[in-house]
Amino acid sequence: MIWSLLKILLFVAAVAGLTLAAAQLLDTGGAIRVTVGDIELLLGPFQAVVLVLVLLLALWLVLKIAGFAVAVLRFVNGDETAISRFFSRNRERRGFEALAEAMIALAGGEGARAATKAAKADKLLGRPDLTNLITAQAAELEGDRPRAEEYYKRLLPEERTRFVGVRGLMRQKLDAGDTETALKLAEKAFALRPGHGETQETLLRLQADTGDWQGARATLQARKRAGALPRDVYKRRDAVLALQQARKIFEDGRPVHAHEAAIEANRLSPDLVPAAALVARGYIREGRKRNAARVLKKAWAAQPHPDLAAAFAEIAPDEDANARLARFEALVKQSPEHEESRLLRAELLIAAEDFPAARRALGDLVERHPTARALTIMAAIERGEGSEDAVVRGWLTRALSAPRGPQWVCDNCRTVHGQWAAVCSNCGGIDTLSWREPSAGDGLSPTGTEMLPLLVNAPQAPRSAGVEPVADAPAEPAEEAETDSPEESPEPESRPAEEAQKTRN
Repeated sequence: MIWSLLKILLFVAAVAGLTLAAAQLLDTGGAIRVTVGDIELLLGPFQAVVLVLVLLLALWLVLKIAGFAVAVLRFVNGDETAISRFFSRNRERRGFEALAEAMIALAGGEGARAATKAAKADKLLGRPDLTNLITAQAAELEGDRPRAEEYYKRLLPEERTRFVGVRGLMRQKLDAGDTETALKLAEKAFALRPGHGETQETLLRLQADTGDWQGARATLQARKRAGALPRDVYKRRDAVLALQQARKIFEDGRPVHAHEAAIEANRLSPDLVPAAALVARGYIREGRKRNAARVLKKAWAAQPHPDLAAAFAEIAPDEDANARLARFEALVKQSPEHEESRLLRAELLIAAEDFPAARRALGDLVERHPTARALTIMAAIERGEGSEDAVVRGWLTRALSAPRGPQWVCDNCRTVHGQWAAVCSNCGGIDTLSWREPSAGDGLSPTGTEMLPLLVNAPQAPRSAGVEPVADAPAEPAEEAETDSPEESPEPESRPAEEAQKTRN
């Protein structure tokens, strides 16, 4: 500190002296008179400049000698590296300049230049904790994975660079597709820096990919403690992970433990449809039907869903159509105007063969929101009321190209999933699936095989409530529906156009 202050004072004195000399030069008309004792010198402008340069050189030598004297004094007082530091000061300055150039090149995407400057800085500075990191990142930028791994490993022995080395190796293993090693490295990095957000996110994703739901919940809790997640988001994601954990436990053949995990998921997020359905089915297995009904009603009030209706039907699987219709009123009245409630009521009324009431329950959905399900129900109503085959087929024709309505859609990548999952199969996002209608409808198959039961009166797979609306609807025998002879259709080429026109009318 004192030496730095002394150098500043000497610099100020030198500047002041030069200023006075310049002023004196102007006053004497271009010449400087120097008197020392009995000696008098008269210097012209050129000689004055040479004198100033000599004085500056002398001042520089004085400062160097003074600095060396200070270094010797420190060495005498016990600082064994004082003299070596004095001679390496210039070397250090050039080393830091090379290091700065390496960092600038790395930020600019010049991996080769960054590696060259880092090597020069390492030679001048002897600081591998700085240069190894830049060299590893430069090799990573150039796509040289073996070299990057080599230099990341060099960062592991030192404590202050160990986390950076582990994190770099983890990224390399992820890029190489070695998720097993990447998971171990992520766990190590998480142990070194539990509050690091990127490490938490990577570890959580890897644990979800490998099915370690218990570990994923622990990581999620660590994210909450670190303040990375709001409380409501944490509860929702914890419920999702608990539900997936319950599913895995159930697959392992432990339904009792799975039921407990599902109850916890339902407690954390009562509006999580798959959790409510799983809890209800667990209660049904235990014979606690009232508990199952209570859970499903609460979930239906939050978000009506076909899976909830299917679970509600399992409470009494052997009841007749009228009894089921009466029992389901307690469910649909939770959200009577919701589209799912109206579709469900229409299906139940079809099963009970009350087709006018089914039409009233369906209302204007076929015009306001014509999904494949709504149009199929309308076709069943027309068939049940004895409408002509052309009318029924007209509704089915529209249903073939109609959107399928709400589905499980990923909020990140917009991928449509047939069933709910905690992790998106496309982008790997956790808790990104929501029950909504995709932007581009994924229609039914072009062959129309889903609609064939309406034409041939064959049994159909149960819909949301476990009912069979088509099978219960009165219909013509299957042989009649399958065999339309040419004699019955004298103009087969013009008939589809006439049926479509009749349907539109």
